[in-house]
Amino acid sequence: MTAWDIQPQGVQGQLKVTGGHAGELEKALNGLVTTLSDAATAAGTAVPGSQASTPLAGPVAPGHAALSQKATGPVAGALAQYLHGRETDLKAMAERIQAAVLGAAKATNAYVEGDLEAAKHAQDAARTLRLDLLKDNDLTGGGR
Repeated sequence: MTAWDIQPQGVQGQLKVTGGHAGELEKALNGLVTTLSDAATAAGTAVPGSQASTPLAGPVAPGHAALSQKATGPVAGALAQYLHGRETDLKAMAERIQAAVLGAAKATNAYVEGDLEAAKHAQDAARTLRLDLLKDNDLTGGGR
């Protein structure tokens, strides 16, 4: 990295835009989970009538109704499996967004302070998804 030419105000503007999109993505993913849960509940079971829920055994506190556990059907199982299969990808997506935003902010702050070595470490930490280094205030490279 021989030369840097960063416009901090431009970076700040882009981080605000990215943060806004990340918030929209979070809402969409939360909506996905809610919708899949609702779909799983609405799909029903392959179990007839009263067998669709099983009362849990054990003592019940006075004044409280006995709890029951709903049976789940094949659609609910498939939806749960689908969501479980995407969990790793969704987590990786969130970590990449967080690393990019934190890395850009920390590298830009270090650049403004004239510490190009710390800026490079922040950039490297973002590239390698080292959120532990980005969340730590010390980017001198000691934890690398």
